[in-house]
Amino acid sequence: MESGGIALKKIILLVLCLVLGCFSVAGCSDDSEPFKEKSYTADPRTKGITVDARDRQIEVSLSGDEQIHIQYFENNKEYYNISVSDENLLTMASAASKEWTDYIGGKTSAEYRKISLRIPSALLDSLTLSTTNGDISLPALSVNEKISLSSNGGNISFGSLDTGVSLTLNVKNGNISGEAAGSYEDYAIRSEIKKGESNLPGNKDGGEKTLNVSCNHGNVDISFSGK
Repeated sequence: MESGGIALKKIILLVLCLVLGCFSVAGCSDDSEPFKEKSYTADPRTKGITVDARDRQIEVSLSGDEQIHIQYFENNKEYYNISVSDENLLTMASAASKEWTDYIGGKTSAEYRKISLRIPSALLDSLTLSTTNGDISLPALSVNEKISLSSNGGNISFGSLDTGVSLTLNVKNGNISGEAAGSYEDYAIRSEIKKGESNLPGNKDGGEKTLNVSCNHGNVDISFSGK
């Protein structure tokens, strides 16, 4: 019985050595290209923007030339598909062409895991931003109809956001902080908070606009401009 146990241990050690050897070979056969900075300028007729990212920080700022600009980094393994619909809605979505060995090792450097979006205030009808493992930040700005922000594994922070119809905020394992333009009475509020604290009521009726908030494992602190 003892010799059988020794034989089993040898087999386990052999398997571990083979696995580690595969990992070593995978690490030495990295054929990814260096990340390159790219930029995209949208058509002035663009009415809505949707960014669906993975493992990226999304930073929004105001444009100084009344144009929509996007700056980002990509290579042959991690890149983006950018398209514009007939309704002038721009979509930017993360894409990848990775083998299983590409997921071994550390994350992409932080300097390459960032999307910078510059937009004029009050130009768009809709703005939808979604990411994982990254923060979303916005300045004070206005959108004609709706803003929707979602992060799984990051924080959402913003200046005074003015929408004509709705503001939707979703976070998991992160915090939400910012200001909604207008008074508290302007909004019908629906909020669901799990394992965190919030200064918002769970439900509030009335108001011409809708504020929808969902937060799991994080805190919510949203104020109102009162204007």
